[in-house]
Amino acid sequence: MQIANNTILITGGATGIGLALARALVERGNEAIICGRRRERLEEAQREVPALHIRQADVASADDRAALVAWLAETHPRTNVLVNNAGVQHRVDLTDEENLRLAEEEIAVNLLAPIHLTAQMLPLLRRNEPAAIINVSSGLAFAPLAHMPVYCATKAAVHSLTMSLRHQLRDTGVRVFEAIPPLVRSELGAWHRPAEMNRIAMSAEDAVNELLQGLEQDEFEIAIGGAKQSREKREAMFDILNARR
Repeated sequence: MQIANNTILITGGATGIGLALARALVERGNEAIICGRRRERLEEAQREVPALHIRQADVASADDRAALVAWLAETHPRTNVLVNNAGVQHRVDLTDEENLRLAEEEIAVNLLAPIHLTAQMLPLLRRNEPAAIINVSSGLAFAPLAHMPVYCATKAAVHSLTMSLRHQLRDTGVRVFEAIPPLVRSELGAWHRPAEMNRIAMSAEDAVNELLQGLEQDEFEIAIGGAKQSREKREAMFDILNARR
C-alpha cells in the first residue's frame, strides 16, 4: 500500500494509536481526518497537529455515521482510506447483569460501528480506487483476557470480519488490512489497568511505525510487537495470560 498522498479518515483519532497514526500519516504527505466523541480532545489533537481535519462524531450512532459520511463526501470527496480504530474496553463480569450495559457499549463501538461505517463508506472508497480499509483488532482477539470477555470477543469478530471483507472485495481496487496491536500505552482501558502494566506496554508511536512498515510491504495481517506471539500461540497464550486471574 502506498502510504503517501492519500485522504484518510481515522475513527477514534484524538488519542492513542489513532492520534499517533494521524500524526505519522500527515508527516508522510497525507491528508488526515480524525473523528471522535469528545470535541475538546479533537481540538487538542488539532493543536498538536495543525494539519489535521476534525469532526465530532460518535460512530456508534447511526445518525452520526450518516452525517459523517455525507460530510466527507462534500468536504473531502477524495477520501480513499478508512481506518476503523475507535474502541472501548471494559472489565465485564458476566455473572452480574449490571455489567450488560458495558457489554452493549463495547459491541456497538467495537463491532457494529465498523460494520456499518465500512458499508456506508464503500461507495466513496470505490470512487477513489486504489483505496484501503484498515481494521484495528487486537492481540487479545487470539488470546483473550477472561476479565474482558466482550472486548476480546469483539476484536475476534473484527478479525473474522476483516477476512471476509477482504474476500468480498478481492476483485475491486479496495484492499483490506488488519492491524493487530499488543498492549499499548493509551487511554484505552487505562482506568482499570494496573499501573505496572504500563511499563511493559508498547508506545503508540512504536506500534504505528510497525503498522506503517507492514502496510508498505502489503502485509494484510499486521501483528505488532507482542501480538505476534498471541496470534501464533493462541490457546496456549490464553492459559498464560489468565493463570493468575
